[in-house]
Amino acid sequence: MAEQAGTEFDLVILGGGSGGYACALRAAQLGMSVALIEKGKLGGTCLHNGCIPTKALLHAAEVADLAREGEQFGIKTSLHGIDMAGVNAYKDGVINKLYKGLQGLVKSRKITLIEAEGRLSSPTSVDAGGVRYTGKHIVLATGSVPRSLPGLEIDGTRVITSDHALLLDRVPSSAIILGGGVIGVEFASVWKSFGADVTIVEALPHLVPVEDEANSKLLERAFRKRGIAFELGARFTGVQHTANGVQITTENGKTLEAEVLLVAIGRGPVSANLGYEEVGVEMERGFVKVDGLCQTNIPTISAVGDLIPTLQLAHVGFAEGILVAERLAGLDVVPIDYDGVPRVTYSEPEVASVGITEAAAKERLGADNVETITYDLAGNGKSQILKTAGAIKLVRQKDGPVLGVHIVGSRAGELVSEAQLIYNWEALPSEVAQLIHAHPTQGEALGEAHLALAGKPLHAHG
Repeated sequence: MAEQAGTEFDLVILGGGSGGYACALRAAQLGMSVALIEKGKLGGTCLHNGCIPTKALLHAAEVADLAREGEQFGIKTSLHGIDMAGVNAYKDGVINKLYKGLQGLVKSRKITLIEAEGRLSSPTSVDAGGVRYTGKHIVLATGSVPRSLPGLEIDGTRVITSDHALLLDRVPSSAIILGGGVIGVEFASVWKSFGADVTIVEALPHLVPVEDEANSKLLERAFRKRGIAFELGARFTGVQHTANGVQITTENGKTLEAEVLLVAIGRGPVSANLGYEEVGVEMERGFVKVDGLCQTNIPTISAVGDLIPTLQLAHVGFAEGILVAERLAGLDVVPIDYDGVPRVTYSEPEVASVGITEAAAKERLGADNVETITYDLAGNGKSQILKTAGAIKLVRQKDGPVLGVHIVGSRAGELVSEAQLIYNWEALPSEVAQLIHAHPTQGEALGEAHLALAGKPLHAHG
């Protein structure tokens, strides 16, 4: 392997997704020389196959719904159809603009970008494109790819992953979605708005099963109202091709047919055949094991993002990348409180949360030490204007701070920023209740929920 001039750096990062490029940008800002190795496109899953394209599709879906339902607001609109070529051009335009901006940013910070497949070759080197790049420190940030089940073959046409779904040139007439987590629920929402018949098959008892049960039930109610079907507690057993699509079977004896099957059962780490085990990096189920500061068992190697067993969210990878860069620069860093990270499912309605669920709070503190309150969005003026239903549920330690904020409703993702501050600053309900919220906003509902929890509900009957 050739070592050549300009191949020695303070930091060599393998993977240019959210975790890798955030680490590179922050490290360069802190005066380190940085090499960033990426085999695909800078920006990784989030920019090209995840957050950005799916949210663009979800916005197009919202526009479709508004066109279809304009009469509700006294506006005479109608939906003439979905032009998937136009939708994809809009989506790709958003991606390309962000991609160009990111390329410019990396270049302006004097980061050496190596567009080649890389492989860890020692605790201080990565081989890529026939060249060995050495670093005082290595950061592994190789991300994740869609998972499948044993024996479930992805053919890319009838049995597809989210990667294929983002490139479809048509709206399927019908779709079965295997998995009721974030990815499955978001695609169900898009395709229903675009006019497809959609059924979600989820092995666990609820949609978005990691959320507070109250949020899951509100989403299920909203989906029922929208005509999105779902089979819960239904374990998938097999799929067969039919004349015009697929037929799937479940453990409880159900048979379902559709044009496509979207496999959305989560994402697995990209770590095989990259030299990690050979160099001695400790692994578990394909994930790289790290401590609270993203340090592996090898002092010169750190790992961030979907490659490590933390929340698989772009903003988490981003934060982990920054944390590693600052730790290596000798700054004072603290572990990330993963409970304090906001989580959003961008379906219609949206599901947003920060902190812990009621069940987790009771497990940690005992049922007697936990209080909850639910504020129905029916009492919120802006929510009525938007014609959205949902609720805000607060979980608190008895006579103590707010431990969890759980929201369902249109634009819930925009409310979670304030909720994040409330949780992370360990605010008491009475402290939040003192703050005046603008009227009419959905943020007001968050204020009123805290007023109620502080024992002075403004609009309570009684």
